[in-house]
Amino acid sequence: MKTVVVVPCYNEARRLPQQEFLDFAQQHDDIEFLFANDGSRDNTLEVLQQLCQQHARLHVLDIQPNGGKAEAVRKGMLHAAQTMYPNYICFWDADLATPLYEIPHFVAWAEKGYDSVMGLRLMRLGAEVRRKKLRHYLGRCFATCASMMLQLPVYDTQCGAKLFRTSVVQEIFTEPFISKWLFDVELLARYKQRYGAEQATNKIYEYPLFHWIDVAGSTLKKKDFLVAPKELLKIRKKYKN
Repeated sequence: MKTVVVVPCYNEARRLPQQEFLDFAQQHDDIEFLFANDGSRDNTLEVLQQLCQQHARLHVLDIQPNGGKAEAVRKGMLHAAQTMYPNYICFWDADLATPLYEIPHFVAWAEKGYDSVMGLRLMRLGAEVRRKKLRHYLGRCFATCASMMLQLPVYDTQCGAKLFRTSVVQEIFTEPFISKWLFDVELLARYKQRYGAEQATNKIYEYPLFHWIDVAGSTLKKKDFLVAPKELLKIRKKYKN
């Protein structure tokens, strides 16, 4: 089974953990990476090109001009589906807040018959999930609202690690997102609209991560949570059944 992992990158030249990607690619011949450069203003593209020259399973897609993470993910996922022909396609945050070793776990759950596997940042005994307190509480409030809006029992919509079956990617990533902030929620709304609530409940699996740590340098600001209600309403209006 072949899996492609799309990694959206914007101004990541200084903090991209290059060696971790290279080591992982060398150890897993069934997993490839597609770095989607989102019109970076620094030398991220040059760094990615040099990295990809070091291994045949590392690839770069240069997207110009900058269009935001949602569009970089969307274009990267579609490029992977249309040109690389994998069984599964993930998108994964470049800072590796979710470690790469979790990818085979996502694939293993997908092999059980799920259309999508989503990272779940659940603080619990036996796992190392560390989030800043304020972001954790704001995130829990938002997640509750998102679950109510979607009418799905989803716990964590915003984790930056998600896997989809390629056939699903070709269905729900085709159109540009109406929300650049909450495209993760929009993906769930699209899936539910396309396949129905019952299939969404039974074919999407939230996988509890064993390790997730807030990484310094995130572009998400606390004020971004203030736009969430308006964005949720936009999504609800667009995908209301």
